[in-house]
Amino acid sequence: QVQLVESGGGLVQAGGSLRLSCAVRGRTFSDSQMGWFRQAPGKEREFVAAITRSGTSTRYSDSVKGRFTISRDNVKKAVFLQMNSLKSEDTAVYYCAADNSPVLHTTVRSYDYWGQGTQVTVSS
Repeated sequence: QVQLVESGGGLVQAGGSLRLSCAVRGRTFSDSQMGWFRQAPGKEREFVAAITRSGTSTRYSDSVKGRFTISRDNVKKAVFLQMNSLKSEDTAVYYCAADNSPVLHTTVRSYDYWGQGTQVTVSS
């Protein structure tokens, strides 16, 4: 059984920073492409960032490019999302996801396993 557990969410003022973590249990972490998604109230879940198995390649949505950084530690079986210069529009529940395929995907349907989410609230 695969389990993804996010942590690090909270309330922060606009312009501030947060670092999200996602611990993966129950599978070979280094076999998975990993992604971060988010879902704001009344909106569909959307792609934020993704990273390859080796960590050598990443992708970002245009809305977070230059502000957010995804990284991973294959020894600790964890993936991280460093979020800087946060804006009120970044407020959402953030989800960690794992993908078994060899291709780095950015769509929700491509990911096989999901965490329960962690709330990020940015006050203006």
